Amino acid sequence: MTEYRLPDHLREAQHYINGTTTASTGSGTIPVLDPATAQQITTTAAGTTADLDTAVEAAHDAFRSGVWSRLSGRERSRVLIRVAQLFREHAEEIAQVESLDVGKPISLARAVDVNTAADTYEYAASLAQNLDGAVRRVPLPAHAYTQREPLGVVAAITPFNFPLILSTSKIAIALAAGNTVVHKPAEDTPLSALLTARLLSEAGVPDGVYNVVTGYGSDLGDHLTAHPRVAKVAFTGSTQTGAHVAAVAGQALRPVTAELGGNAANIIFADADLPKAVETTISAFVFNTGQFCMGGPRLLVERPVYEHVLEALAGAVPHVPFGDPRDPGTVIGPLANRRQLEKVAAAVEQARAAGARVVTGGEPAEINGGFFYRPTVLADVANSAEAVQQEIFGPVLTVQPFDTEQEAVELANSTDYGLAAGIQTGSISRAHRVADALEAGIIWVNAWGMLDPAMPFGGVKSSGWGRENGPEQMEAYTRTKSVIIAIDPAPEDQTPDAEDAS
Repeated sequence: MTEYRLPDHLREAQHYINGTTTASTGSGTIPVLDPATAQQITTTAAGTTADLDTAVEAAHDAFRSGVWSRLSGRERSRVLIRVAQLFREHAEEIAQVESLDVGKPISLARAVDVNTAADTYEYAASLAQNLDGAVRRVPLPAHAYTQREPLGVVAAITPFNFPLILSTSKIAIALAAGNTVVHKPAEDTPLSALLTARLLSEAGVPDGVYNVVTGYGSDLGDHLTAHPRVAKVAFTGSTQTGAHVAAVAGQALRPVTAELGGNAANIIFADADLPKAVETTISAFVFNTGQFCMGGPRLLVERPVYEHVLEALAGAVPHVPFGDPRDPGTVIGPLANRRQLEKVAAAVEQARAAGARVVTGGEPAEINGGFFYRPTVLADVANSAEAVQQEIFGPVLTVQPFDTEQEAVELANSTDYGLAAGIQTGSISRAHRVADALEAGIIWVNAWGMLDPAMPFGGVKSSGWGRENGPEQMEAYTRTKSVIIAIDPAPEDQTPDAEDAS
């Protein structure tokens, strides 16, 4: 297993509050494990509610002072562009830390995670310069206009699977709008948040504008969500936790955006380019070791090509490079933690017991004591099976046949989720028809996982509400203020007469 040494500042890491590394008020620590070996690589502080209070007050004070919120959008834009530059300058360090922390293949961290984060800051910088209002023509003796203004302190609560990307998608736009941030990263994968804090500070983000408190969600989540100084909550995580966050925030009338679970269907029609469709299918379910809320863990195949596709998957999946995440050739690494490994193994065993046919995989892999599960394809899975209806969040693909376009749409829409979907077809007409009928926030045709900061993503149904990316995201991080200024009619004695006018 390839070795990597953490930077000194991430050894026994503490919180980052008001521009400085800050010790916790409690004595507890959280071990951070390398998923590839299950060995401890560092510890982070097990934060307390008192730590959160300190961070929220720092963010609130920074917001009220105007040190960031009252800068012009162009000034904030310059800082965010510098953040993007620093991410690229420190790309290798960030990629190595993300790979070590998450078990993410290093090639993926280099090519996707770091570049996406840098691109997101650059795109947010462009939005910062375009916080425009509008003049409204109203049938009143008044001049009326609207303006956009920041909300205040944003609480960002982020998950373990894409800690860098899914934090950046909240932090960048919050800062672009002029807000301040208190970030509670997942306890399993907090390291890139602490790296981000240092880079933001170096780029010129003022003290108190971005703060990180590490700790267990069960200890801190409700306190942060309901904090009276918090103006908005941005959450990514499971549907169950998201529903709880929304309930707590609702009691405080706190606005929430939530990107939650996904269980996307990928539909292969018989007229598709089958070799390309199979390649796309594999990428969709093994990307990030299947820990991808917009992954494609459900495959629906038109019956005439069903067995052909299964045969192709059986031949190809076992040859996808699997193992050491620090090997540049690896495509599938370990799961992020032991809980995920046990969850995936249990889901596969339950499907097998319910009659699913294991085409390939179906078992953990013993590699250096890490949290590895072999990429698995399950065929002939009943639509009512838990493996189809619930999010497994690992490198597992269920495969079901269908006979008609309508049946394919019904099967695709049959779960509680609606984050993403895919269509593999040679017919542009079918692509439009089916895309229009699918219940999902983002749909790919003859591809999977193509994302850009300019294109919004988010869920419907139990996959959440609100959008990240695109100009649409700014709505969730600002509020509209209307200003109506009465205009008195001109006094009669100031009205020019015809003689004066001549």
